[in-house]
Amino acid sequence: MSDPSRPKQPRIIAVANQKGGVGKTTTAINLAAALAELGARVLLVDLDPQGNASTGLGIELADRRLTTYDLLLDEAPLEAVIQPSAIANLFVCPANADLSSADMELVANEKRSFLLHDALRQPAMDSFNLNFILIDCPPSLSLLTVNAMVACHSVLVPLQSEFFALEGLSQLMLTVREVRQTANPALRIEGVVLTMYDGRNRLSQQVETDARENLGDLVFRTIIPRNVRVSEAPSFALPVLSYDSASKGSEAYRALAAELTARHPFEPVQETA
Repeated sequence: MSDPSRPKQPRIIAVANQKGGVGKTTTAINLAAALAELGARVLLVDLDPQGNASTGLGIELADRRLTTYDLLLDEAPLEAVIQPSAIANLFVCPANADLSSADMELVANEKRSFLLHDALRQPAMDSFNLNFILIDCPPSLSLLTVNAMVACHSVLVPLQSEFFALEGLSQLMLTVREVRQTANPALRIEGVVLTMYDGRNRLSQQVETDARENLGDLVFRTIIPRNVRVSEAPSFALPVLSYDSASKGSEAYRALAAELTARHPFEPVQETA
């Protein structure tokens, strides 16, 4: 049971797709930045051994002394793992290659699927006063991804606007259903967001038509376009909203954040002097 004496807990959303190269980490970084721009306090949990979300938010490899690996496997305290990013109101649980061995090490742990769930609900979390937690999952249906699905309220699925895009969704949906039946009955699909969309390309248009026909209201109205600025921003360790605030990519992620916060309203953080 939830503790009524604790403040309202953050909305936890896993950004997941077992297929690589679909804009998953890009969406996690830029949606987090767009939510922070709206005044939300946001934590991005990097659960991918590649650590790209950490890099994309300016957390240098040398500064990742404690990571999500330590949080899960060594029960490191949250306040020691979470780092502020250069973006106001946006915090990061960084990752590095240590996570690569986590799946094997988790197998022997009786609570292997609930480690992230418990870590993100410890009382120490209250001091961060978070509105949203986004989890950037690895591009596989591993124990790490299962941990994210057990820990979260909902799953946001980036879907690349290319051939066979919809075919990869079936296994992800099956995994969501399994987790719902065994460990997290309240788990739901937050929605599917089309990424890398080229409106001049007939294939992109066909993928959108197919997605909306098959998935209906699960597909966000917002579409993330294929945009050079979105591709360039990570090499400067910045979200596209900071790299080029007026770009079409920035506008799209702001629109996605607006759609999300319309569903999950929050009280903006009051800035302190």
